[in-house]
Amino acid sequence: MTSLTGAGRVVSADPADPVGGSQDRPSGRSWRRRGSRPPTVLLAVSALVTLVLLMPLVFLLVEAQGAGLSKVLSLIDRPLTGQLLWNTVRLTVVVTALCAVIGTGAAWLVERTDLPGRRFWAVLLVVPLAIPDFVISFGWASLSTDVSGFQGAVLVMTLSVYPLVYLPVAASLRNADPALEEVAMNLGLGRLRTFWRVTLRQARVAVLGGCLLVALGLLAEYGAFEILGYQTFTTEIFTEFSVSFNIPTASALSLVLIVLGLLVLAGESALRGRSRGSRVDRGAQRSTGRHHLGWWTLPALAALALLAALALGVPVGSAVYWWVTGTQHPFTGDSLADATWHTALYSGSAAALATVMALPVGVLAVRHDGRLRRLLERGNYLVLAMPGLVIALSLTYFSETYAGGVWYQTAPMLVVTYAIMFFPLALVGVRASVAQAPPGLEEVAHSLGLGRLAVLWRVTRPLVAPGLAAAFCLVFLSAVTELTATLILVPTGVQTLATQFWNYQQNLAYGQAAPFALLMIAITAVPSYVLGRFFDRLPGRAAGPQ
Repeated sequence: MTSLTGAGRVVSADPADPVGGSQDRPSGRSWRRRGSRPPTVLLAVSALVTLVLLMPLVFLLVEAQGAGLSKVLSLIDRPLTGQLLWNTVRLTVVVTALCAVIGTGAAWLVERTDLPGRRFWAVLLVVPLAIPDFVISFGWASLSTDVSGFQGAVLVMTLSVYPLVYLPVAASLRNADPALEEVAMNLGLGRLRTFWRVTLRQARVAVLGGCLLVALGLLAEYGAFEILGYQTFTTEIFTEFSVSFNIPTASALSLVLIVLGLLVLAGESALRGRSRGSRVDRGAQRSTGRHHLGWWTLPALAALALLAALALGVPVGSAVYWWVTGTQHPFTGDSLADATWHTALYSGSAAALATVMALPVGVLAVRHDGRLRRLLERGNYLVLAMPGLVIALSLTYFSETYAGGVWYQTAPMLVVTYAIMFFPLALVGVRASVAQAPPGLEEVAHSLGLGRLAVLWRVTRPLVAPGLAAAFCLVFLSAVTELTATLILVPTGVQTLATQFWNYQQNLAYGQAAPFALLMIAITAVPSYVLGRFFDRLPGRAAGPQ
């Protein structure tokens, strides 16, 4: 149960099960050493990482307390807040529902039917995730002014984030137990009732996990809604901060946004319950029979082709069109090279930092049990409820209040912000790799006389290295296309690919914006596909040695 996000991010559909192998392996608790006490150093470092991750939330609460509860409540209790709440909630509900239908339907066609060219469609349906949401919005809005407001936001965001549901559902169907469907068919259930009562129930955890990612992504999105002229909490917070410099109002709205994120997390957890989509048998996995589409083959192919054309063809075609014909100014190769260098520098530094931070937390979460371990793990989940804009604002508050503004708009603060924002992605890669590393090998090495550090270097390091590399790539790809926090914290006089694209797009210089959009797509497309294939193979591997 893994997925790949719109900014090239790969994450698990189930935050509590980033390996996604719950269908073939024993329960997650049995992977851990029951009763084993984690090393003090490991606990201390993990606690320090959790405190760093929770800093933005602490800063926001401190600022709200300083402003006074009555003032914060008066800021929240305004007609504008109610309108923002309505806009945000209705868009989240509608887009999440559409993504659930489209993603589940596409996954069923690819994984469970005799659709021609299934491997081709499996790749093509994922590629839109490599295109930033604001680039997709640019592609549509630059071609037609009718794509705007609520309808435009629903169209663009559905096309942008439906793969967040498609990928985990496809992985779930690929590894699901076929015996349940066979029994249902033998008992007389038709194809449609079997799909509704058996297949969909098996994929329920994956669908809910994908919907969770879609909803959290919508709460955090800024650039796409700004281009489409649709006002949400995120767009208003950015306006209050960057235009009005109204920090109290921005902070009060940020608290509301965090509460919405927590409600989304709680709702997904309540709907999921204790279900983990377990297989009936623990033996060798059998191949699943495919349904014959018959005369439905052509309509199914037409539907997938239309979906790919709208989600992939329009934004890429629009960028190419504007690059070739839409500018009266010469191409600025120097600015493109500078923006690429700074993007790679900041993204690479953040990816390295986030991977290092995730390593102790991943080892603690997978190899040890206990209340403190669970508390630290739950603390990390709170990052999922904090949009990047909120994290950037809170760190700005920290710099202005406690550091005299020294760190504001500096490269280190931008790197730390990226690392906090995308820490959950790094944790996915690290945990997946640690979960695949048999702890028995380390125990054998210990029994042969190797010390703790020698075991870590000679045994554990080679086993988790692929996961560390994947974690680095996940954060790097996400940071390359990050926009909102970058606009706030990017060093003065420096541009990244995202900010340079945004500046040109805001000035309606579509021809000059197009090369930056195409370069972001080129940088993220191929690695995103490679990472998607890597994570799709994890469930089977994870099941083996455990």
